[in-house]
Amino acid sequence: MRITLLAVRATILLIIFTSASFAQNKLGVSYRQRADSMYRNVWNKYRVYSEKGLFSENYPSGKNDSLNYFQGEAVKEKKVSFLWPFSGMWSATNVLMRTTAYKSKFKPFLDSLITGVEQYKDASRKPVGYQAYPVKFEKADRYYDDNGLVGIDYMESYFNTHNPLYLQHAKVVFNFIKSGWNDDAGGGVTWLEGHLDQKPACSNGMATLTALKIYQGSHDKFYLEQGKRFYNWMYSHLLDNATGIIINDVKRNGDRNSTFYSYNTGSLIEAAVLLYKFTGDRQYLLQAQQLAEASYQYFKNVKHDQRLTLSIDLPWFITVLFRGYEALYKIDGNKKYINAIEHDLNFAWNNSKDKSGLITHSWLPDQKELRKYKWLLDEACIAELYARLSLLN
Repeated sequence: MRITLLAVRATILLIIFTSASFAQNKLGVSYRQRADSMYRNVWNKYRVYSEKGLFSENYPSGKNDSLNYFQGEAVKEKKVSFLWPFSGMWSATNVLMRTTAYKSKFKPFLDSLITGVEQYKDASRKPVGYQAYPVKFEKADRYYDDNGLVGIDYMESYFNTHNPLYLQHAKVVFNFIKSGWNDDAGGGVTWLEGHLDQKPACSNGMATLTALKIYQGSHDKFYLEQGKRFYNWMYSHLLDNATGIIINDVKRNGDRNSTFYSYNTGSLIEAAVLLYKFTGDRQYLLQAQQLAEASYQYFKNVKHDQRLTLSIDLPWFITVLFRGYEALYKIDGNKKYINAIEHDLNFAWNNSKDKSGLITHSWLPDQKELRKYKWLLDEACIAELYARLSLLN
């Protein structure tokens, strides 16, 4: 009788486990389909087919938008996008290529993007770096955070293809970023080449990740030490004691700009997880967990629409935060933070699409936003997020 009961219990458990696994796999397939459909929608609508490998800033592209993510005055939308929104498509491609069935399918897209990003490379100024707009159109500023994004994406492309040229490109990028380090405010790099006014989390966070990913791919300890140097500077100079998350920047004179954007903490969470994996030092894991919980509490409790779990400061910023949460989840199995962004993304998918299948900036069904043109970076990161969720499921 006892054997029979044990057999029945084992059968029940097997059924439960099988059902849960089936449901999870089904969800993963659904998310992969969403990632694929959004990616192709964005690719088809934003590609500037007269300029190989390049995209438009917005869709529809009226060339009337004022872009205010630069040092100084806003600039008008131009023929093709600036480097930052371009990078969103590259990141999404790299994540989609992690799925075995998609690796060869998305390789031609990656090749096109490599052709595109190399048009932003400026070799006329030393050290070589990537400027904000393609060189053939004009001379433009070179931002250290933009270059960090290029370094990260080149390394992700290297992990997908093992093409040694991509590793070399990433090293060139890091050499440019490293040249911006100075001892003002205790260290770190500035935002923009030649401007010494601030040391922001965005530039230093992406520099940290570039160095650590180069170490992951090359095992050259120089890059591990550089990653530690950037990480330690950020953690000691940009951590806000009141909230437990990362501030936006510190000025040259030491004044702190306590504005909070989700991606600044997200990049440091991912970096802390990488340092824990590379060194085995549990202080990094503890710091990652503390940053994750603090950021979750902050963006959950700051004023926002209650249909969403978190405040969506910028979809791409939330995507970078998700990268940190994802890296941590793979270590400690705590899915609370993943679930929060998953919930909000699904709300946006189901409620906040316009007639072109593009999602609003706020992830809310705001009528004014639904009618407005959509920014490339806001849409590319939707494909990336669903691709990441599909892999987790």
